[in-house]
Amino acid sequence: MEPLILAAFLMLQNPVPDNGLQEPATPNPPAAEVSVAPQKVPEPVPAQAPGDILLPSETKHLPSTGRKIIANFWSDQKAMWTSPAHIHRENAKWWVIFGTGTAALIATDRRTSHALPNSVSQVGFSKNVSQIGAVYTTLPVAGALYLYGKHTDNPHAREAGVLGAQSLLDGYILVSILKFGAGRERPNVIGGNGRFFKNQRSFPSGHAIMSWSFASLISHEYKGGKVVPIIAYSLASVVSVSRFTAQQHYASDIVAGGSMGWFIGKFVFEHHLDSAIHKRYDPNARSQYIPKIIPEFNVKTHAYQVTLAWNEKSD
Repeated sequence: MEPLILAAFLMLQNPVPDNGLQEPATPNPPAAEVSVAPQKVPEPVPAQAPGDILLPSETKHLPSTGRKIIANFWSDQKAMWTSPAHIHRENAKWWVIFGTGTAALIATDRRTSHALPNSVSQVGFSKNVSQIGAVYTTLPVAGALYLYGKHTDNPHAREAGVLGAQSLLDGYILVSILKFGAGRERPNVIGGNGRFFKNQRSFPSGHAIMSWSFASLISHEYKGGKVVPIIAYSLASVVSVSRFTAQQHYASDIVAGGSMGWFIGKFVFEHHLDSAIHKRYDPNARSQYIPKIIPEFNVKTHAYQVTLAWNEKSD
């Protein structure tokens, strides 16, 4: 139910464009024009390779969309797997923070995994809740968002759907390979204690990396508002906690997966977004939900009025 709520809310953030709507004419020349919307400095567009940008013309049709996803997928995978070789001053702190944090949690995993009662009801309920972050739940949400954007000719919704699916694909490939290489025992393995290289699949958490990559992508897509990021990150947090209480993962598995997922979503967005369809990169854009307020006063007739003018633009 929660993913459906998120999908419905995202669609409400992408109303059908109406290119024919004009600002209403006023009977008298306005004495003054005041806009209550604060002037925001446009954000700088992230550094991008021109060929990586997902253009609205490429998301209008399924064949061109599929070709673009495949092309961007290979460039994403190359960048992600070679990222340790490209550590610099700006991102080194994140490697240190999450690397140190994961190592510290690994040292305490066996103790923290037994901190809860781990009853049958607790584990069963948590398993059901954690399915919110499964790929078979998140991927249909991304698909629904794309189809909505295609049906309403909304390039922003199409981009969010396509890049959402792409972040999930990138996360799935990454976590599958890492799980195979780490081979860590799960907390519920009889006689196990979280050892690595035992042909198990605990590290990192797949549900955490999938849910956080999708939440990060959607939150970056709709960064202009507060509600979407709150919903997306809240659902990802619920999924992560439920994987711990379901005895499916240790805390370190979840932190490692969640942090990687967040960076995947951020990476996919910044490398493939089309800044032309995002208001925060356009200094002339004004939200269609915030009207321009035009007060008017006629000295001769001592009449006054206020006109609200909306400027509709495609997201």
